[in-house]
Amino acid sequence: MSSKRQFLQLAAASVCQAALSLPAFSANAFSSEITTMKTQPMIIDSLGGITNPNLTPAQQEDELTMGIDQRAIDDALASGLTAFNMTMGYVFGQEDPFEQTVRQIAAWDALIRRKSQSLRKVWNVKDIQAARANKQLGVIYGFQNAVMMGDNEQRVGLFANLGVRVIQLTYNTRNTLGDGSMVPENHGLTEFGRKVVHELNRHRVLVDLSHSGEQTCLDAIAVSSQPIIISHTGCRALTNLPRNKTDRELRLVADSGGFVGIYFMPFLAIDRQPGAQDLIAHIEHAIHVCGEDHVGIGTDGSVSQIDDMQGYMAELKKEVDHRRSTGIGAAGERADIVPFLPDLSGPGKFMQLADLLAKRGHSSGRIEKILGSNFMSAAERIWAA
Repeated sequence: MSSKRQFLQLAAASVCQAALSLPAFSANAFSSEITTMKTQPMIIDSLGGITNPNLTPAQQEDELTMGIDQRAIDDALASGLTAFNMTMGYVFGQEDPFEQTVRQIAAWDALIRRKSQSLRKVWNVKDIQAARANKQLGVIYGFQNAVMMGDNEQRVGLFANLGVRVIQLTYNTRNTLGDGSMVPENHGLTEFGRKVVHELNRHRVLVDLSHSGEQTCLDAIAVSSQPIIISHTGCRALTNLPRNKTDRELRLVADSGGFVGIYFMPFLAIDRQPGAQDLIAHIEHAIHVCGEDHVGIGTDGSVSQIDDMQGYMAELKKEVDHRRSTGIGAAGERADIVPFLPDLSGPGKFMQLADLLAKRGHSSGRIEKILGSNFMSAAERIWAA
């Protein structure tokens, strides 16, 4: 992954509130609903990361550290995060997809061995429970593109044996499995894509339909014999952008027994900076469509705050321009709209979200489902089967 892309994807954590003139919520202003919870809720980010965005691009890409220093770990633990689906391997770029992916899996394995007191590789839900019990961070290995399969669906088994638990079929563009969300033809899943889905089912790997085109998503749901997930998305009924999912897609995911994670991304609004209230609106709409047992969070960001906002904004403009010129960008990406929620960020963001949901009248049980237990239930249906 390019340093610019990694910077933006994993740095999308927080920023000075005054810099964007948006209201802030106090991390300590929790409602009685939250403070009366008997235990800290399990928090699972169905697509996220913990890289420290304040490190240099070279430090973030260093395969010895993967950009994870003590601050990154401390902030993630302070946030209450239990586990996160970490994107690794090829997403886009000039490197060989298979070679890059295998190398990064090996690098993460080595990192987790070195930081075993703080990090735990997740093979199943028992590992997530163990991470919680031992005050560790569970790392769920995931892909955001399946192009590293080449023309051989049997590679699914290879990656499953290496510990990959979530595989997204496409990124924004077309690959050999199907059309991504930004492909206007919307042709859907290919025959090879169907073979890959069958192999994902056979090896008990979660099928992720984030970034997919609508027809690819519908085809994959129809083909899959197991529940599927959309790890990070929004609701198109509220914000009509290609990266968001239609009510039909959302409902079919829920009907399959699957899971939908709502992201903290620009696609929650059109032509303006979204904030916490937009996230709440998308979560509530998804609950209305899917039911409260199938909705959670997939932030598509990290935890630690950004210290140098000016440098971040300069890097953001370069990356947006690059993504647009290479055809991998999505409608709604802009250099003046940051890819996170400025008023819901930093180590307090998950409990701030819980507080806001409580103030909207959601019960502590429902909030716990949204923060993590719904992902756990969906994952257990696949991984433990």
